[in-house]
Amino acid sequence: MMKKYILPILLILGVLLAGCSSDSTNAGGKQKVKVGIRNSELRTWEFLKEQAEKEGVEIELVNFSSAYDPNEALAEGDIDINAFQHVAYLDSFNANNNTDIVPIGTTIIAPLGLYSSKYKSVEEIPNGAQIAVPNDQANWGRALLLLQEAKLLKVVDDFDGNGGQDKIKENPKKIKIVPVDGASAPRVMEDTAGSVINNGVAVEAGLNLIDALIYESSTAKPYINIIAARSEDQDNEIYRKLVDLYQSEKTAKFIEETYNGNYIPTFITLKELSSYKEIYSNK
Repeated sequence: MMKKYILPILLILGVLLAGCSSDSTNAGGKQKVKVGIRNSELRTWEFLKEQAEKEGVEIELVNFSSAYDPNEALAEGDIDINAFQHVAYLDSFNANNNTDIVPIGTTIIAPLGLYSSKYKSVEEIPNGAQIAVPNDQANWGRALLLLQEAKLLKVVDDFDGNGGQDKIKENPKKIKIVPVDGASAPRVMEDTAGSVINNGVAVEAGLNLIDALIYESSTAKPYINIIAARSEDQDNEIYRKLVDLYQSEKTAKFIEETYNGNYIPTFITLKELSSYKEIYSNK
């Protein structure tokens, strides 16, 4: 008597277990991908969410505040991929946290700019003036390169892209660098001669790239933003499909029209991206 009940019970358990193990596929049969972003690119990813739906992929957006690094969530497996950072920042995060997160595609450059509420040109900035810069190493270094381009200072010959007071070789105008939390950079403009602000933060603060005294060009390779995944997932076909959707002409046009030139679609190969440190040479 017992034997005739065993097979049906096993079949039911099998179905239940199969359902529990398929977290990446929703009830409608679509592949589901959790994407970690920050608010500055929310509109782009909402657009991509609609495009992906047509390709049988459901995107779940996880919007992180500046208080939490989406790389931590990715490393822990709480999200599948993220899209909020440039490649230099990712390398710094991996080095500091012993993680193995990799770029799987490029997206945009969100040019860093030097903004001021007191001066209308770099030349007007006086000797001894204070300039605020983001206090994380990667963006601090990025700010120093921008200030070098503005001829306000010069970085050391063996510059590695990371910031710090010791990375300044020449400072003829005796500019005082004030490191601040990147998210608060717009708020300190009133107390300084100028503030170097990440583009996403600037956009959220109502600043446009054309308002900057100087900003990066599209050739600033270390600061090309990326879609990132855990190294074991870098060849995942679904994730690569999302990269292709991002790098389409349709998405590029959406970005250009939506962000009024503040974001520059920049699609290069991962091989080309890997040589980004060449820009640091100051010899």
